[in-house]
Amino acid sequence: MSENSWAERVFGGFRKTSERLATNLSGVIATAKLDDATLDEVEDALITSDLGPAAAARIRAKLAEKRFGLGISEQELKLAMADEIAAILRPVAKPLEITAFPRPQVILMIGVNGSGKTTTIAKLAHLFQEDDYGVMLAAGDTFRAAAIGQLATWAQRINVPLVRGPEGGDPASIVFDAVKAATDQGIDALVVDTAGRLQNKRELMDELEKIRRVLGRLNPEAPHDVVLVLDATNGQNALSQIETFKEVAGVTGLIMTKLDGTARGGVLVAAAEQYGLPIHAIGVGEKIDDLRPFDPDLVARVIAGVA
Repeated sequence: MSENSWAERVFGGFRKTSERLATNLSGVIATAKLDDATLDEVEDALITSDLGPAAAARIRAKLAEKRFGLGISEQELKLAMADEIAAILRPVAKPLEITAFPRPQVILMIGVNGSGKTTTIAKLAHLFQEDDYGVMLAAGDTFRAAAIGQLATWAQRINVPLVRGPEGGDPASIVFDAVKAATDQGIDALVVDTAGRLQNKRELMDELEKIRRVLGRLNPEAPHDVVLVLDATNGQNALSQIETFKEVAGVTGLIMTKLDGTARGGVLVAAAEQYGLPIHAIGVGEKIDDLRPFDPDLVARVIAGVA
């Protein structure tokens, strides 16, 4: 995929946020001065465009600090907002790197059913393959036969080994077998699918805790990463998922999927401001190469409407 094509897809993923922000800002610059009234309207526009109250307040304060009372054009306002949005996003833009020693690096993938988790696992594995890392997958979501089958199909498609068990089997046992196999085969990254059930948080917490205990016997450092996959179409509901999974699973980083024309991608800014968790990558389609490391400057420009 060319870089131009990727930028176009990212634009599509944040179009809804960008267009909503542009609509909400229409007429705001009539005063030609960045005074309190204008700043209030800018802040309201940012909040209603899914960037969240905390990020909106921070951007308002920075604009006031730099430009208060000065004349400003619509384009200048957009550029200034892009700078401030990028300042929020840059500290959390961190690709998922394979650094564990001894190998393998164990990455638990979590997220609610329907978030695109299983497909994202395959795309992440493909990203690692592009960097010449050996990858193995583990089908730890044993409660859905469809999840096991889908992961098996992807593993075959991208030619990586998969450790799986029977439907309804013990996820911790599968992860144990996978770590042993990955260690024996000299695999760099073991990516583990996990159940996405939030109906019973206690049950999910117990299951993940058991997986952690089993991993600890083989490698006290594992899991090295606990990555939450978020569906961008959920908008502000994604924040409540971060809150819940942080409590249940100890999330260490985020990947946002389904950034297409219906997405509300501005929530990434709200997540960055509120939680400060690393954003490893974003997904903008169904193809295997439609997951890329998160580019904060490109996303900021797109949201502000200056890309």
